[in-house]
Amino acid sequence: MLALPTLLLGLDLTLLHLALPALALDLRPTSAQALWIVDAYGFMIAGFLVTMGTLGDRIGRRKLLMIGAAAFGVASVMAASSTSATQLIAARAVLGVAGATLMPSTLALISNMFLQPHQRALAIGLWATMFALGMAAGPVVGGVLLAHHGWGVAFLVALPVVGLLLVAAPFLLPEYRAPQQGRLDLPSVALSLLALLPVVYGVKQIAKGGICIDAVGALFGGLVFALLFIRRQRQLSHPLIDLGLFASRAFSVALVVLLVGLVGVGGTMLLVTQYLQLVAGLSPLAAGLWMGPPALAMLVAGVTAPLLARRIRPGHVMAGALGLSVVGYLMLSQLDRTPDGIALVTASFSLVYLGLGTIAALGTDLVVGAAPPDKAGSASALSETVQELGLAVGIATLGSLTTAVYRLRMTDQFDGAMTQDLQRAVSDSLAGATSVANALPAGVLEQAQAAFIAGLNAAAATSAVSIAILAVLAAVTLRHVGVVAGDAPTARA
Repeated sequence: MLALPTLLLGLDLTLLHLALPALALDLRPTSAQALWIVDAYGFMIAGFLVTMGTLGDRIGRRKLLMIGAAAFGVASVMAASSTSATQLIAARAVLGVAGATLMPSTLALISNMFLQPHQRALAIGLWATMFALGMAAGPVVGGVLLAHHGWGVAFLVALPVVGLLLVAAPFLLPEYRAPQQGRLDLPSVALSLLALLPVVYGVKQIAKGGICIDAVGALFGGLVFALLFIRRQRQLSHPLIDLGLFASRAFSVALVVLLVGLVGVGGTMLLVTQYLQLVAGLSPLAAGLWMGPPALAMLVAGVTAPLLARRIRPGHVMAGALGLSVVGYLMLSQLDRTPDGIALVTASFSLVYLGLGTIAALGTDLVVGAAPPDKAGSASALSETVQELGLAVGIATLGSLTTAVYRLRMTDQFDGAMTQDLQRAVSDSLAGATSVANALPAGVLEQAQAAFIAGLNAAAATSAVSIAILAVLAAVTLRHVGVVAGDAPTARA
């Protein structure tokens, strides 16, 4: 039952990427709107996770889980019935707020139900693999549905999962409310949003158009509110975030590993699904089937990593898995329009997902294990916040990098045979070029596909460098964390 929400979010993520081409043809979003359709959910869930995690500690983790599930179902219907890109972006934002209640509630309940470190580590690994299972099942289920129905069905798939959760949770899940937590501090909630959302906006603007006054102003404003937020947390007897958690090196480093690791995955995952459909020409169902093996690789890693951590130090396990991810990114950076391009994508992304499954399981366990039981909701929320923020920032930055390379290579590809509307569609994105493919002169679509692949290569190479640095960081800074024993984790100073 605790795994159902993660299964739901895995389904939601994969189905949306598969539905993007059909969605783009129907709603005709600009390249900026297309990015917002994908990452509005991630930005909002990242903004509200801390608040919802702490709220669950106060009102009850099972109660918040059920409230959030019901809201997620309503927001899914709103998204499925959208008639414009703006309406869909708004629905995705509501989905993000509702989704922010699900992950920290389930993860905090796991920490209450499994008290032995080795049991908790395996439970979190199994919980994380359900996300991979959702990603693996999503393309197959979604591909079949998208082949016979409109893109809105991608959101309606959530309804049966939500219904099952609402019916069975009161009978199968225990309730937990942390004692003596005090009232939720609303000024802290406001400050957390004012700190995070401007920073997210600033990063997105810089990634899209370079350094500008708006972006710098947003980053500076977010930093000011972040400092005010930290100051207020130090003054409160019951803060929104217990800053004392960051005194644990394992806690802090695990958050960094989760953040940076998800940046690479978030950006390249979107690009790969676009490659399979817009360049390789696969149907949504076929693209989903080819993305199944990577998701299954993540599932295997999520189960085996906690077992390996009983014999090998978690930092070394994470570093080794991230090293495999680096190999996958390097393979992806060599992708071009060759007959074996699809197989190369599947093989390379399987290696990337081996690293993702490992850090998702072990990194999350390090974060949750460092917190006392009454702070489990807050710690769980921080873990999910950095992961969701990493996914969103990865989509924004690596997606924008790919777009910049694409536009640079397409600048001089126009001739007098193309109208201004066609030139605007081709120069905007590969999706735009594909939408007017029948009206383009011979060879222009192939040039657009080659430009997109060049951007994907640049994004993958950038990810390879960052993940290689991250692997070294994990190996060096987490070497003091011992293997996960039966009663308590052992450690050296």
